Amino acid sequence: MSDTAPRALRADARRNRDRLLATAVAAFSADPDTTLDAIAKEAGVGIGTLYRHFPTREALVEAAYRNELGRLCDAATELGATLPPDRAVRAWMDRFTDYLTTKRGMATALRAVIASGGDPYAESRARMVAAISPLLKTGVEAGTIRADVDPVDVLVALNGVSLAAGAPEQRDRAGRLLDLLMDGLRPR
Repeated sequence: MSDTAPRALRADARRNRDRLLATAVAAFSADPDTTLDAIAKEAGVGIGTLYRHFPTREALVEAAYRNELGRLCDAATELGATLPPDRAVRAWMDRFTDYLTTKRGMATALRAVIASGGDPYAESRARMVAAISPLLKTGVEAGTIRADVDPVDVLVALNGVSLAAGAPEQRDRAGRLLDLLMDGLRPR
């Protein structure tokens, strides 16, 4: 009988992996050609530790991207449990904008993953729809979100806001556009 489930990481290995992912996101966003040695050093681990977790550069880039996607999607549950429905949707929109800013920063590194045959975006849309749908549904039930709102339409609009707002230094504009989008989601 073989065990095909991955073993849980020890606490120190989990911390190392998490530090590597956070460092990789920042590094690849700033400079897609950042060396793995530089990432390991910045994360405070040896290069061997990096390679134990991520055997290739592409594996690290993809894992860093998927980790950011996971953080975005997991935030929906937290926000839905702690904020009124319409405020939870609006707060998730802010997180989505931050996620897209990170993704845009990592674009060159992500293109290299795709060129090598990877597909970091394989589950992205489905995971985001699954994250925002319960928030919208709760808003509909509370009477703060229109009943005819399609989660995919909201994601498309959020993408548009992110593109229209441009660079991260234009975060104020993004916030104003998200407020306008939120107003359009409210019942008339």
